[in-house]
Amino acid sequence: MIIGITGHQRLPNPSMWKWVEESMNCELDTITPPVTAVSSLAIGADQLFAKLVLQRGGSVHAIIPFANYQRTFDGDDLHIYQQLLKLVSFEILTTPGTDEDAYLAAGQRIVELSDRIIAVWDGKPARGKGGTGDIVAYAIASGIPLVHINPIQHTVVQR
Repeated sequence: MIIGITGHQRLPNPSMWKWVEESMNCELDTITPPVTAVSSLAIGADQLFAKLVLQRGGSVHAIIPFANYQRTFDGDDLHIYQQLLKLVSFEILTTPGTDEDAYLAAGQRIVELSDRIIAVWDGKPARGKGGTGDIVAYAIASGIPLVHINPIQHTVVQR
């Protein structure tokens, strides 16, 4: 099964990531291997999900929003991105326009390639074009099953 990920890069309290990780693992437990994750490898939810799938022996296909995407990372986040990139297959999009246009295109491509989407999302509108809220709306409009992991309310809802 091909599982796409969309989600927040940061949470109000970093300790929330432990609960998100447990929720992702519970969802992965319900899927018969092989599992392929589709991710943009952004910090936060994307990198966490990619690591979990790789740890389970699955594969990851990365949708890189634009060439030189690594310029959006720094410090440990850049190192993690570079390490993950060595372990995955990937494609680099060439979307005209802004970085936000490319983020939206990458999120839509993830939805289009996926049998199911996992969204680590607080339920609020996207803060910028191509944010989690936009990708959730696109997945729902596309009829792709969605697992909404809400790190604020500590709920997991199948849509």
